[in-house]
Amino acid sequence: MRGAFRLKARHVPILATMAVFVLLYAAASLYFSNFFSLRVFANLFIDNAFLGIVAVGMTFAILSGGIDLSVGSVVALTGIVMSKLITQHGVNPFLAIAAILACGTAFGASMGCFIAFYDLPPFIVTLAGMFFARGLSQIISLESIPLNSPLLTSIAGFGIPLSKRVDFPFIAIVFVAAVAAGTWIAQYTKFGRNVYAIGGNEQSAVMMGLPVRKTKIGIYALSGFFATLGGVVYTLYTFSGYSLSGVGLELDAIASVVIGGTLLSGGVGYLPGTLIGVLIQGVIQTFISFEGTLNSWWTKIIIGGLLFVFILLQAWVAKSARFRRGAARRKV
Repeated sequence: MRGAFRLKARHVPILATMAVFVLLYAAASLYFSNFFSLRVFANLFIDNAFLGIVAVGMTFAILSGGIDLSVGSVVALTGIVMSKLITQHGVNPFLAIAAILACGTAFGASMGCFIAFYDLPPFIVTLAGMFFARGLSQIISLESIPLNSPLLTSIAGFGIPLSKRVDFPFIAIVFVAAVAAGTWIAQYTKFGRNVYAIGGNEQSAVMMGLPVRKTKIGIYALSGFFATLGGVVYTLYTFSGYSLSGVGLELDAIASVVIGGTLLSGGVGYLPGTLIGVLIQGVIQTFISFEGTLNSWWTKIIIGGLLFVFILLQAWVAKSARFRRGAARRKV
């Protein structure tokens, strides 16, 4: 019985996330006859691909008990640099993207070094990274730069047919692949286990001899990589780079992670939950778009309400865990 309760308490957030998604999607489908369709469902992945990829990296940061506020600015900087290199300087698209991904990963790793070696709060370090990346993107160009590349146009147009009229396009495929890769890293690698251990109790992880500093650097390098990859996907989605892209994206990513069942205190969470959290935001946005008479800011209001609910749920899970630990000590 006790083991069953432990399993239930641990999985309550992600089960609640799944329930919210099913209820929202079912309600929207009943309200709008065309909502329950393969095209609408595919569009949830297409329109939110860049957010979902960024949220994968954010999940690792939050699982470790940290946070990464730089991701939105990194998306903007990626778009500006990518468009400028390819359109204005004629750099090979694959070479440009590879170089940008390497630089984004290095940028994340550098923030991880400050956090790991100087014991600085992730909030402050990544806030500085946010200002740095946003400022650099505005120095490069204040104007929107179009992305002109026949090769990337053909790649972005590729899709897996789901029906005669609906395709699952390249950027959505990258989104699903990123979630799958993140899930594998988190659940089936030593690095992933170390991330959970640090988020659960960093001091215990140090006493166990785990490579805490190395893991922290890896966490923010991974977040930088996924933020840059999200920027590449966003650039392929809009076919332009703009220095004001991604404003507030870090908050949307955090909301997706928290609604997806990952505890803000770290140590508990699953990447598939983040995927569902992103899709929940997509369902709300699509519902408002179908309605036509509602202000788009209702999306933020509803997401804010869901965040309050899930934060209360997380508090209950944490309280249940403390109660079980106290009961175990009393028995000993």
